[in-house]
Amino acid sequence: MTTISSSRKPPITRRLLRVLVASVAVAAVAGCSNDDDAGNSTADSTVGSPATQAAAAVVLGPTEGQALMQSLGAALTVIDVRTPAEFANGHIDGAVNLDLEGGGFSAGIAALDHGTPYLVYCQSGRRSAIAAETMVAAGFTQVYDMGGLTAWQSAGLPVVAG
Repeated sequence: MTTISSSRKPPITRRLLRVLVASVAVAAVAGCSNDDDAGNSTADSTVGSPATQAAAAVVLGPTEGQALMQSLGAALTVIDVRTPAEFANGHIDGAVNLDLEGGGFSAGIAALDHGTPYLVYCQSGRRSAIAAETMVAAGFTQVYDMGGLTAWQSAGLPVVAG
């Protein structure tokens, strides 16, 4: 009969211990930030260089979107990614229309400043999520996805026609 010495750990335990120690070390390094990020209050703040990270759009509800519009004012560009006909039937005051599925969206965002904050919305949230993801992939650093105009209106917030 073979016995295992209690003073010697099986190899699998040592391997798991190494993985655990490495994971804790990575988490500790990832938790550190530099002084440049200290004042960043957005939910998508990141650590390290942009080339080594996956950025993401910040998802907001309608009241959070309205608060962002009020706090940033003219510094924020609101983009409605619905069709021109949908836009004409009613949109958020001050929004610009860049139809996601009409063929001009990529060209439209190519002309925009990548460092400016943008809030995107559509009718239900599907197109705004695609648009926000596209913008982040194109290098935009401050993208907010507010979802759909339907939720905006359900919250009792105003739209304008035209």
